[in-house]
Amino acid sequence: MSDAGTPGGAPADLVVTGCAVLVHDGAERIGFREDAAVVVRAGLIDAVTTAAAARDVPAVTRIEAPGQIALPGLINCHTHAPMVALRGLAEDLPTQEWFNDVVWPVETNLTERDVELGARLACAEMIRGGVTCFADHYFHMDTVADVVAECGLRAHLGQAYFSGQGPRGREASLEFALRRRGTADGRITTALAPHAPYTVTDADLAATADLARTHGLPVHIHAAENRDQTATSLARHGRTPIEILDRTGLLDTDLLIAHGTGILERDLPLLERTEGRTAVATAPRGYLKFAWPATTPVRALRAAGVPVGLATDGAASNNSLDVWETMALTSLVQKSAEGDPRWLTARQALHHATSQSARAVGLGDRIGSLAPGRRADLVLVDLTGPHTQPVHDLAATLVHSARAADVRTTVVDGRVLMRDRVLLTLDVQAVVRELTDRLPGLTARDHGRRIQEYDT
Repeated sequence: MSDAGTPGGAPADLVVTGCAVLVHDGAERIGFREDAAVVVRAGLIDAVTTAAAARDVPAVTRIEAPGQIALPGLINCHTHAPMVALRGLAEDLPTQEWFNDVVWPVETNLTERDVELGARLACAEMIRGGVTCFADHYFHMDTVADVVAECGLRAHLGQAYFSGQGPRGREASLEFALRRRGTADGRITTALAPHAPYTVTDADLAATADLARTHGLPVHIHAAENRDQTATSLARHGRTPIEILDRTGLLDTDLLIAHGTGILERDLPLLERTEGRTAVATAPRGYLKFAWPATTPVRALRAAGVPVGLATDGAASNNSLDVWETMALTSLVQKSAEGDPRWLTARQALHHATSQSARAVGLGDRIGSLAPGRRADLVLVDLTGPHTQPVHDLAATLVHSARAADVRTTVVDGRVLMRDRVLLTLDVQAVVRELTDRLPGLTARDHGRRIQEYDT
């Protein structure tokens, strides 16, 4: 325990004690420390120690957590938070119809107020589900950034653009990224956000890569989302989407690729030798709903040294922002895809949900583990329910038995955002009332407009 956490010193901001704590060793392997405590000062973890050693440490806030486990806050590595307003609107449709007949027509109706209400509802859902950081790629992102600043979450945000918007779309993405990075007391990081290789021209992708290098910005993009996109790209351009990212210079930037179920074996050498920090976000529930024939090749990507973070995508396709479900599904789907029950173990799934996800969003040196000097982003999970007992293996219990509803407390930067399931920074009922009143105008599709044509 550090001197700053010893009895008789200045009070800690927060002490969480009497719980088990998920820890990483020097090789990033998952372990658990029983009857432990976490001491927080100035938004940072000051010490992870024993409950006995923390008993007499004075604290502004003390949380006694017997029967609970403290773990790093979950990270949703790719989502579109405001799309919770479209939850359940476009069901049981193939990808092309989902985009062209429902989602892209409806998104022409979006106002800043719709985005704000959707973001508020999404942030409430994520806080209640133990998510402390999310990577978002959408429209009206200043509004989302304002919600993040107010509610206390951490976020990695990008203003999405299509080439169909002309040069102004790319310029707006850059302006947002420069204006909002480092805001909300450093909790907001930003990225350039071209939508995808099939909606953004090679010239715009190359220009984005140049801007990223000039301004020190990462890039967040959908690419090789499914096998059909890859097949279409090969037929039209003679290159896979990943090869297009390489040709346009994006693989030399710090790049977060959403989905990647269409990544082929021929793409792996390119991803392995990138000059930037390339990562992939996987959201398996949506792939199952769309009946895509493949999933993100997590095993091959890990072998190539590419971090794979966990994600939900937007609630319009996934129906929830539940990263606990993503964690369990990633383990199960990977076992099925590889035909190997020994691959993706519960400990490996927790590794992807914590340190791998932190690396994916470029925050691997700040969050993703509970250790002195890291930002104090943590959640407490109650394992006393009948569905989580008895506990033979804590990792298996967390991944395959625990649920988002078992999260009792959520802390970001040392600030308690939810305690004992009570949200402290958002008013869900008021948001739902107003959003419900706005739904008829938001969901209208009789105008004949759509923001883009999906044709892959």
